[in-house]
Amino acid sequence: MTRDTVTVRLAYGESGLEVELPADRTTVVEPTYVEAAEDQAGLLRDALRNPVDGPPLRELVKPGQTVAISMCDGTRPQPRHLMIPAVLDELDGIVSPDDVVVLVATGTHRGNSDAEVRQMLGDAADRVRVVNHDARDDASLVWLGRHGRDVPVFLNRLWVEADVRITTGFVEPHFFAGFSGGPKLVAPGLAGLETVLTLHDARRIGDPRATWAVVEGNPVHDDIRAVVAAVGKVDFGLDVVLNREQRIVEAFGGTLSAMHAAARAASQRLAMQPVPALFDVVVTTNAGFPLDQNLYQAVKGMSAGMTVVKRGGTIVCAAECRDGFPDHGSYREVLASEASPQALLATIAARERTVPDQWQVQVQAKVQSHADVVVRSSYLSAADLATAHLGHTEDVAETVLEALHRGGPDARVCVLPEGPQTIPYVA
Repeated sequence: MTRDTVTVRLAYGESGLEVELPADRTTVVEPTYVEAAEDQAGLLRDALRNPVDGPPLRELVKPGQTVAISMCDGTRPQPRHLMIPAVLDELDGIVSPDDVVVLVATGTHRGNSDAEVRQMLGDAADRVRVVNHDARDDASLVWLGRHGRDVPVFLNRLWVEADVRITTGFVEPHFFAGFSGGPKLVAPGLAGLETVLTLHDARRIGDPRATWAVVEGNPVHDDIRAVVAAVGKVDFGLDVVLNREQRIVEAFGGTLSAMHAAARAASQRLAMQPVPALFDVVVTTNAGFPLDQNLYQAVKGMSAGMTVVKRGGTIVCAAECRDGFPDHGSYREVLASEASPQALLATIAARERTVPDQWQVQVQAKVQSHADVVVRSSYLSAADLATAHLGHTEDVAETVLEALHRGGPDARVCVLPEGPQTIPYVA
């Protein structure tokens, strides 16, 4: 680094990526940093025993009852190896481990392998049965009627039939559902395909209120809450807020609504950051591994960049994408089905029925219709990215300099090293 440049470390894969940018034209926007709690296990135990609202977990469970616990899948940085043992320890001596099941809330994602489950849970994988939710397996689902704004609701049978139901997750701003965590660990996490497709249909996602940090009035989150309140009954929720090292800063337990509201407020204080104006160029990431395992997830980083880029500007997204697009699901096929992002948006708007992975494509096409999007990936080639109407770069700094040159002497770049962990907004 020289006096005229600034070196910024981007969250990229597991190793990170350093870029050198002109100091006088670069604004770096990061989450408010808070040191992790020194006693992570103690923080979780306190949240379970002193909830935001409602009784402690141990008072909700009776001997002989069956218990279902939901947790995030491998695309999320939830500290499952701490959270699940904390819950199991509270249940110890009340219910038998044979009567407890941990459900991986995959939504429509692929199930996690035995090796991945062990990596996520550590020794806790040997303490309890772990089952991947499968949104496409009709035999594993229960029909529960229509709720919210005419949402057809199918939920995981093991979840519905359990006597006690506990969600565990982490909370951060979400690009169309407002925030992660809370009720999302039931729907879409443990929902059937038709339920997920309806919750994520073009009309709901296309609504301007379906965006970062908006919950009330957000048609996606409104219906998620309505579904879970009606038929996805949660007896106890446990959510955490993480810092950039993906360690726990705060933990919240209790009744789902109150617990999630407290976690959202904490997340918003850390993640939302003001900037003075829109930028010609935005460099973003998808917060590194495990969040940047594929392009599908990296759409969140692109969407974070869109919040502060000028129309017609440039977004450079650094995402490792070791799992490719990925190859499972229809995301790649849907992206390549039209000649341009604008054509994709028109086709999606005209469809009567949502198709799998359409929601991610819809958001991506919206971003690409607003700005040029260039991707730095170690696993996707220029030809691969071209099928998704995306540009490719091997050198983030060079691409930024070229975009600044096109923008003229007053052009400026904003860098979001943690991607969607920081949501900038024009003050």
